[in-house]
Amino acid sequence: MKYMLIMRATDAARQDYEKADFTEIIEKMGAYNEALLKAGVMLAGDGLADSMADNFVVDFSAETPIVTDGPYGETHELFSGFWMIQVASKEEAVEWASRCPLGPGSKLEVRRVTEMSDFGEFADNPVLQQQETWRAESGQV
Repeated sequence: MKYMLIMRATDAARQDYEKADFTEIIEKMGAYNEALLKAGVMLAGDGLADSMADNFVVDFSAETPIVTDGPYGETHELFSGFWMIQVASKEEAVEWASRCPLGPGSKLEVRRVTEMSDFGEFADNPVLQQQETWRAESGQV
């Protein structure tokens, strides 16, 4: 089962983070990432850039998608990074998420990634089958 762990933080937590010892943060996150890698569960993970200069929103509410530099929704919680992990169970995902070295005001939203079995009667759809083939060919799990 694949899960996405999405880091979220309140504005207050973000301000605390900016005052914290960044070397300590890097060491704690590095140790967490190393544990994920050594356990063979980490598929990907990255932080998201703080600067909004290169970020944008695509709004699909009109017939033609509209690209803007915002709004980003509620700013009381910011998405700041993610991990993709592959584990045997939801309980294992909970265990890994609980070990993440985040502080007060931060949260991890953990979402299971869809699998072919989620598509039920559509699992034999040629488009879905092609996507599975592309994933296998590209080395994605």
